[in-house]
Amino acid sequence: MSTADQAPAPAPSLDDVFSPIAWRDGTLYLLDQTRLPKEEVWLRCDTPQKVADAIYRLSVRGAPAIGVAAAYGLVVGLQGVARREDLGRRFDEVAELLLRTRPTAVNLRWAIARGRAVFEGCRDQEPETVRRTLLDWAHELHARDVETNRRIGEHGAALFAPGDRVLTHCNAGGLATGGYGTAVGVITSCHRHGRLGQVWVDETRPLLQGARLTAWELERLGIPYRLVTDSSAGALMARGLVDRVVVGADRIARNGDVANKIGTYVVAVLAKRHGVPFYVAAPLSTIDPDTPSGDAIPIEERAPDEVTEVFGTRVAPAATSAQNFAFDVTPAELVTAIITEAGVLTPPYEESIGAALAERPPG
Repeated sequence: MSTADQAPAPAPSLDDVFSPIAWRDGTLYLLDQTRLPKEEVWLRCDTPQKVADAIYRLSVRGAPAIGVAAAYGLVVGLQGVARREDLGRRFDEVAELLLRTRPTAVNLRWAIARGRAVFEGCRDQEPETVRRTLLDWAHELHARDVETNRRIGEHGAALFAPGDRVLTHCNAGGLATGGYGTAVGVITSCHRHGRLGQVWVDETRPLLQGARLTAWELERLGIPYRLVTDSSAGALMARGLVDRVVVGADRIARNGDVANKIGTYVVAVLAKRHGVPFYVAAPLSTIDPDTPSGDAIPIEERAPDEVTEVFGTRVAPAATSAQNFAFDVTPAELVTAIITEAGVLTPPYEESIGAALAERPPG
């Protein structure tokens, strides 16, 4: 994005919770997470293409945050439409543009489907009324995500004992959501209840979301942590230094299989080997009942140079080829529990997930 698209913005908050997404004076601002922790830059996203670019290049990332950003992106996309007869075509174009950005994160599709339902209910009204209706819905979705994460945090905190040392992978904090976070939300609630000893933060190669983002968030929250290489997880568990693992999710299948940042599966296997509880913290919106198992989850592959380079510096020989899976799938049998806003789901997941989704309010 150009310099003109980068703008300072006051740290947004919903109920005093930091959020990486802000709507200010009729414009969407997204915190550019690719610039953290060195600098805090907000991207002014006044076209749907800029919103899509921000999602694709990971300026905004994390399944819930992507869903909230996409909701606002639909509003941005309808700005400038003057005739009612043009609204439907424009909505379809913007929805398709946003859907193409990140195929694994189910919250993206979930949010756009709900946005479409809102749109269909008001599309015969004047364009400005349609935009205002969609904006009100996006604001509500944003606020609801924060409250959902608070409930996830409280349910998760009940699973911890005072002094527990927890390991987390990638970033599932406020930066990955509308605010408060899922896995880091659980950690935050544990800390506030006096049940947390220390957090082990996996660096999370190749893009270092743990080192750059989770460490940045925990520092802001005053939560004790130590950064470790991804390959340290086994050694920490073998020495009895990890009491629990909590991670987020980008998609959870109907049978409880979990897609999350690459490397999560390795951590889950190690946790099983060492008898360490492995928890997944995610809202019900991350559960996809139309995906029967992890085998049906599309796994995004990203550019090889994210592996052969570290932020523009080549670390492998020039002729080196690389495979860059962005996610992996952790089988349900390795997941101790799934922490949601509706409570803690335990095996058999087909039953507990089905019951939780059946009781979920519509909308």
